[in-house]
Amino acid sequence: MRKSVPGAGRTADARSLRPLGGVLAAMAVSLTGTRISAVALPWFVLVTTGSATRTGLVAFVEMTPYVLVKAFTGPLVDRVGPRAVSWTTDLVSAAAAAAVPLLHALHLLSFPLLLALVAVIGAARGPGDLAKEVMVPEAAERSEVPLERATGLSGVIERLASTVGPAAGGSLVALLGPLTGLVVNAGCFALGSVIVGLALPRGMGHSAEETSSDGDSDIKGDGDRTEPGYWRRFGEGFTFLRREPLLLAVIVTVGITNLLDAAMSTVLIPVWAGESGRGPAAIGLVGTSMGAAAVAGSLIAAAAAHRLPRRAVFFAGFLLAGAPRFLVLAFDAPMGAVLAVFAVSGFGAGFINPVLGAVLFERVPRPMLGRVNALGDSLAWAGIPLGGLLAGAAVTAVGLAPVLFACGTAYFLTTNLAGLRPEWRAMDRTRGRRVLRPTS
Repeated sequence: MRKSVPGAGRTADARSLRPLGGVLAAMAVSLTGTRISAVALPWFVLVTTGSATRTGLVAFVEMTPYVLVKAFTGPLVDRVGPRAVSWTTDLVSAAAAAAVPLLHALHLLSFPLLLALVAVIGAARGPGDLAKEVMVPEAAERSEVPLERATGLSGVIERLASTVGPAAGGSLVALLGPLTGLVVNAGCFALGSVIVGLALPRGMGHSAEETSSDGDSDIKGDGDRTEPGYWRRFGEGFTFLRREPLLLAVIVTVGITNLLDAAMSTVLIPVWAGESGRGPAAIGLVGTSMGAAAVAGSLIAAAAAHRLPRRAVFFAGFLLAGAPRFLVLAFDAPMGAVLAVFAVSGFGAGFINPVLGAVLFERVPRPMLGRVNALGDSLAWAGIPLGGLLAGAAVTAVGLAPVLFACGTAYFLTTNLAGLRPEWRAMDRTRGRRVLRPTS
């Protein structure tokens, strides 16, 4: 039987919703800033260097440390606590993001220095994003909100950021230039740090050891508890993940699609906007079209996730979210058709992350969420740094349209062939399984 959520039958007041609202607000501002930067930074590199390869290289340099640092900070998040990790890393990201426009204004920003600052942003963003994700189940329990609804709402926040961010980024870049978008990004990171550090309820987001049972630590002969070392924690997370066929299947599938999505967002859409003469405003429009529809999909998922067949929803979402976007750009369709296809794709994408989040939080014990989530996300995101790099080189070599066709075909085959494997059947069976341990 599923473990019930205390107080789920009562109407939560504003005070009880503060934990979840605080985490979602922090996610909203940091993700919105990141989405604005996703428009401003590639356009800044493209117009200042004229090179699709360098544009892809910047994306590679940001996402490589993001993935690597995130992979190895899971034990740290579990030990130190996600709250402390979140606000400190957001401050580092804010400082590095603010340095880019400042140094450019002083004529001190060389391309190698830009790469270094972007790498710092990526390295800080990884554990910061992880820490906020890890606080979602605790916030749901404190706010007396069912887990599926909490993960659905976090999906809504992500999609809202993907709607507002590109629209704001495209408008800022078109009207005031790309550096303005980078300034706004720095401000969003700083605000997210303040929300996590000051606005969340006292006592929330502490280390896993402070909220787990005594059995999660080693016991000395004299009754004192000893905490496992870093590498033992890391190994425990890796061992747990290796024994979960469903989670491994999710990682492989999402990893391939993430690589293709990164190629689309960091290189293919900016190059399409430049070659078609539509400019940076078009980047914001397609992002907003997809994001707005994804919000609708996420809201439906948040309201009805517990009644939907997870596996069917997951693969139907990918069928809509993947190949059509690449193909409509490859055929150089009119702008209205492009926006319509991206809207349909966004609606399908809105159902994917709420399903994934609920499955993850159900299958992973609470004290291990940091390390397992870090490893899973990092493996699933491992291809993202290569997405922009490979797309930039491929576009330079063969042109935009062939690369779009190849990416669309790869997306379609990956998401359809994966569903034939037997381990995906466990996605629906986990609906009755709840292994998260409550906090004290």
